[in-house]
Amino acid sequence: MKALLGGLVAVLALAWAAAWSLAPASTAHPWWIAYQQLLYLSGLLAIGLLSLATFLAARPAWLETPLGGMDRIYRTHKWAGILGGVFAILHWLIEMSDDLLKSSIGRAGRVPKEKFGNILDSLRHLAGDLGEWGFYLLVVLVAITLWQRFPYRNWRFLHRAMPVLYLLLAFHSVLLSPATYWTQPSGWLLGLFVALGSYGALRSLLGNVGRGRSVSGRIVELETLADDVLRVRCRLDAGWRGHRPGQFALVTFDRAEGAHPFTIADADRGDACVEFCIKALGDYTRRLPATLAIGSPVVVEGPYGRFELARRRADVRQLWVAGGIGVTPFLAWLAALQETPAVAQAELHYCTRDRERDPFVARLQALCAGLPGVRLRVHGAAQGERLDADALLAGRGGPAEVWFCGPAGLAGALRDGLGRQVRRFHQEAFVMR
Repeated sequence: MKALLGGLVAVLALAWAAAWSLAPASTAHPWWIAYQQLLYLSGLLAIGLLSLATFLAARPAWLETPLGGMDRIYRTHKWAGILGGVFAILHWLIEMSDDLLKSSIGRAGRVPKEKFGNILDSLRHLAGDLGEWGFYLLVVLVAITLWQRFPYRNWRFLHRAMPVLYLLLAFHSVLLSPATYWTQPSGWLLGLFVALGSYGALRSLLGNVGRGRSVSGRIVELETLADDVLRVRCRLDAGWRGHRPGQFALVTFDRAEGAHPFTIADADRGDACVEFCIKALGDYTRRLPATLAIGSPVVVEGPYGRFELARRRADVRQLWVAGGIGVTPFLAWLAALQETPAVAQAELHYCTRDRERDPFVARLQALCAGLPGVRLRVHGAAQGERLDADALLAGRGGPAEVWFCGPAGLAGALRDGLGRQVRRFHQEAFVMR
């Protein structure tokens, strides 16, 4: 993600620099020239990043392989939107600084405004007004997105305005860009990104995001595994493409609430059924035991994700770490391995608050009993059994890779402790907001 966003900023900045170097010599005051060029640069960076964010919001599944999964696509979408908002704020601040320049060096040295004729000049004036109002709305939406305590349902409702907001800002950018840009790489890049962003915005407005990967179905089983864990099994209609162990889906139980991501907790058995183990982590998931019933409709979109059993490396030591409800992809892995138990060689560490009361321990033990190459270790916090990097690497040496799914705090502690002692540390960035 960092490389992609950094690369995009660098490319746009280089295109801006090239356009400036090719611009004809100006007799305007140097400070007014700097003002204008910084306005162009901040605007180009803002619309480029917002275009990427809007395009990725359309959930292009073909980007999962190069970007590492839909979870990382969404993380890139989030931070592209936030960075785009930051550059939009910078753009606005620069634009507002013209009064300071007028008072300090005067109007006489300003860069002359481009003139295009009555109709186009009127459209440019409209684009300026729309861009200003769009900026104010963008700041509000970015602030709400960063405020994690803002209710998800309300955030999702407000977030629906983003495609319209993006189109307003794109209109502003296209109309107010210098005419010379359109014969240079800066204009070509601007046109490309606006086209990609507009595609994503229009798909969102038409309700086409994820439609080709969405299948309706019904709930066929419900089981309360613990006070805060609900097992839901759904049978899907024709069109479900099946899933690979470790993938997740976007599940809609309530259209007003919208889709939420849940890992599929069982192997694909070819019967168009998917199973989810849902932990009560918020108001919505806490209400599910009271609102769901056998026969209730469901819409499942996916599958997505690259936290896949098939991607593990057979030539290095396998260290699988699950924390709490993060055990769900490993349940699917272990279920899939039952058909070929000889190929499974791994150490599975399961971290839980209380091993004696945990609803998944018995199931893990039963699945691992048929897999002699998988060594299960359960770490119960109530029993004083906490996992750290030293405990994870204890025993047989050699190169290793870690597959982790669980709380971010545990992941950070293990990453810091392991340092460079493992080849790879796979972790799903399971945050969609």
